[in-house]
Amino acid sequence: MTAVGKILVVDDTPMNVKMLVDILTFKGYEVSTATGGKAALAALETAVPDLVLLDVMMPDMNGYEVCKAIRARPETEMLPVVMVTALDPARERVKGIEAGADDFLSKPINQPELLARVKSLLRVKQYHDTVQSQALELKAFNEQLEQRVRDQVAQLDRLGRLKTFFAPQIAELIVAGGGEDLLKPHRREITVLYLDLRGFTAFTESAEPEEVMAVLAEYHNLVGTLVTSHQGTIEHFAGDGMMIFFNDPVPVENAPAQAVRMSVLLREQFAGLRESWLKRGYTLDLGMGITTGYATLGAIGFEGRRDYAVIGSIANLAARLCGEAKGGQILTHQKTLGRIDDLVESETLGGLTLKGFANPVPAFNVLRLK
Repeated sequence: MTAVGKILVVDDTPMNVKMLVDILTFKGYEVSTATGGKAALAALETAVPDLVLLDVMMPDMNGYEVCKAIRARPETEMLPVVMVTALDPARERVKGIEAGADDFLSKPINQPELLARVKSLLRVKQYHDTVQSQALELKAFNEQLEQRVRDQVAQLDRLGRLKTFFAPQIAELIVAGGGEDLLKPHRREITVLYLDLRGFTAFTESAEPEEVMAVLAEYHNLVGTLVTSHQGTIEHFAGDGMMIFFNDPVPVENAPAQAVRMSVLLREQFAGLRESWLKRGYTLDLGMGITTGYATLGAIGFEGRRDYAVIGSIANLAARLCGEAKGGQILTHQKTLGRIDDLVESETLGGLTLKGFANPVPAFNVLRLK
């Protein structure tokens, strides 16, 4: 509703129309007119006022018929209607109420009464419009809230599915919208931890497939818990082999230290798992290799199936050191040891001749944390 209020005056008598227009315009109301019932309904098709002053006796349609038509339209069913009549007030009020009128004025018009009834009904209309506006805002808010809940549920669903292929950190960044740059090839210094079960090939030759899968499930669950708590990223599984790296995609403060802490803790916890396997007749142990250096990281694969991969000799070196490690050993090279020397006690193994490396690689066995 406007500040002054819009009023439609409906009367077939020009003198009555002029009088009402003069009174209402003088008080600041915006007034439009219609000379009959059909003209009034046509006017309401194009613009809905805040109040209608409606004469009862008109030649084309009487005021009751017009009022019923107003109430029948959804857009005007709550529009205030004041019926103006020179007929018997008591009898006409009953007809007017049945037709849907909100108030009544008797002719000749009493100006103070007219203005008081108009002001009162416009105030009611304003309250109604406010309630309607608030209801629409609440409806819009509820719809937005429902959409946000649907979006969040869908996001959680996507996150759950992505976590079956990517590390949790990568999956969360992709769902949050930060995965596009993440998946592009980029270069960064990382620490790689490579794990491999000793005796696994011989075990698979004698054990039933169900036994092999049960052992792998126990092994992967143990490693997975530690990887998550130490902010590592699993690059891939290869049966009993597993490659984990630190400092990408989420930066890790002192990645070498984080990797060696995890590897020592894994060795301790793996001891219990190894004992339980021995009781079942499975002779398995764990070897590990840790390296630090620059590598290229990003998504590889094809449409519909992609992995997050590490490309570089640093990953190959970790795999080769892991291959040389005996059960319970954690082997590393000079660069990583230089970063963690104040954290661990180690022993030198001399230069190891590793496949793919022209020169012997000085290797060290991590014995324990200081």
